[in-house]
Amino acid sequence: MTGSSLRQRPRLSGTNLERAADHNQRITLHAIRVCGMLTRVELAGITGLTAPAIANITKRLLQDGLIEEAGQRRGGRGQPPTKLVIRSDACYSVGVNIDRDHITIVLVDFAGQTLARVSEEIDYALPADVRALYDRSIAGMLAGAGVDAAKVVGLGVAMPDDLGSVDLPGRPLAYGEWEQVSMADLFAGPHDWPVFRENDAAAAAMGEMQLGKGQTNTSFFYILMSSGLGGGLVVDGNYVRGASGRSGEIGFMLAQRGDGPAEPLQNIVSLSALAKDMGAQGFALREALHATDGVAADAINRWIEMAAEQLAAPLAAVNCLVNPAAILLGGRLPTRLMDLLAERMNAQMRDIAAQLPAVAPVSRAALSEDAPAVGAAILPFSHFLLPTPGALWKPSRGSVTIGADG
Repeated sequence: MTGSSLRQRPRLSGTNLERAADHNQRITLHAIRVCGMLTRVELAGITGLTAPAIANITKRLLQDGLIEEAGQRRGGRGQPPTKLVIRSDACYSVGVNIDRDHITIVLVDFAGQTLARVSEEIDYALPADVRALYDRSIAGMLAGAGVDAAKVVGLGVAMPDDLGSVDLPGRPLAYGEWEQVSMADLFAGPHDWPVFRENDAAAAAMGEMQLGKGQTNTSFFYILMSSGLGGGLVVDGNYVRGASGRSGEIGFMLAQRGDGPAEPLQNIVSLSALAKDMGAQGFALREALHATDGVAADAINRWIEMAAEQLAAPLAAVNCLVNPAAILLGGRLPTRLMDLLAERMNAQMRDIAAQLPAVAPVSRAALSEDAPAVGAAILPFSHFLLPTPGALWKPSRGSVTIGADG
């Protein structure tokens, strides 16, 4: 690797504070995970640690089975340096995404690859529904992937904040039950893995940060199109939570349809809003989402154009206040429609670019539909094995809540 390409990598820094050895091992492991194949010389350049320190740390990581040697890099003088890579089978994690229109469970390896996936389309699933899907799925997922449950380090849950109390179209009264549920109790047994909970948009942004376009964009704003509309903010490679852990809540910004009263943006731009709009025109949401021509496709295209128009002002605020390098779209819109929405959002921003100090390009995130579930699965890895700058880890009724306000 040349000096120029080294300088283009995100730079991580070591520390001499308490537990420095553990911290330095974590940042070294994280560097290999984010950057891919690296030599020890490259690791020293990225982390700022000395060559002897890197030699000792990588020796421990090799002994612990977290990394492995992947051949030698050719082309230089003398003995070619050995490249190091993450060992994907070092450990595993389970991620669960609970939302108002679906439940998704994934099993991922340490490299972040999804080995097994189960998803159920269900409107306003109650805790008992989630537990039932988990009970009938987890054993088969482990067996099908050939994974020993003892190598699973934890279970992460991604779900919207205030899941049971935010009033979206069709919410049943019984859905308020979610406000009293302990995730640790809900997923207790048969394995009793540590349980971690995170906001769905934040989990999606964290997953993208480690496994997707965050590897080339260290500052970005993530928009999650789900039954609601969420957002996540990453600055200089760190997820930024805000004073009470609610940063990025783009769905609660006020918007207006025609001459109507101001209302939360997610009442207009979300899958719940889209389902309501399509229903009013006589189309089922799933039918309309996959239509490529005809009246249903025209209706979807009109909605995409309207959504891009509604998102223009909030994105102008994001660009002015945060100045991200990119704005990334994830969620459960089909890939074709997600790309179309990004295209129309870029067109909207070009129309007002002259009035703004900077405009970040909008594109579909690398981790799209299952981003919250995969991001949730990353949570146990981050807690036990990877550095988590800026994260607040607090026990919450038997589970670990990241950055929660109580």
